[in-house]
Amino acid sequence: MGARDCTPLLLLLSFLLFPLGLPVLGAPQRLICDSRVLERYILEAREAENATMGCAEGCSFNENITVPDTKVNFYAWKRMEVQQQALEVWQGLALLSEAILRGQALLANASQPCKALQLHVDKAVSGLRSLTSLLRALGAQKEAIPLPDATPSAAPLRIFTVDALSKLFRIYSNFLRGKLTLYTGEACRRGDR
Repeated sequence: MGARDCTPLLLLLSFLLFPLGLPVLGAPQRLICDSRVLERYILEAREAENATMGCAEGCSFNENITVPDTKVNFYAWKRMEVQQQALEVWQGLALLSEAILRGQALLANASQPCKALQLHVDKAVSGLRSLTSLLRALGAQKEAIPLPDATPSAAPLRIFTVDALSKLFRIYSNFLRGKLTLYTGEACRRGDR
């Protein structure tokens, strides 16, 4: 098998592994720095939010789901250390991933699950896995690890609960447009990766 024969196989393998959040050799390290990439995920989140806005039946959960607070105090954000920004984004993304997975499970266990809603939730799950992988390639996970001698000056992640799919997708959309966009923009501008 020559080098030419291996290229399509490696490309196929990278497409299969990338959505799973596994590191892929040869994957662009700064893919998330291309604004079109993040815009695609934001567009999908907005579409899901819009699709569930008028939804009443099948969109309410029989339990509350914990999500990150997406409000950003821009003055405080600009003054935050990079490690604290990374930690807040990483924790928020992890909590949002758990929330979407929980919403997916609740929707699947509904008496009459709506296929269109299930498609939006499945896209969100896939999108969050890909975003996690892209942030990992950008180095956010390493930055998010607090130094042993660092003082715990940062406030814990602010959270609240939602009880409907439309609210969950609103949080998802706001998180991507807010904290994630702010962090990736700054991390890409630093360009020291």
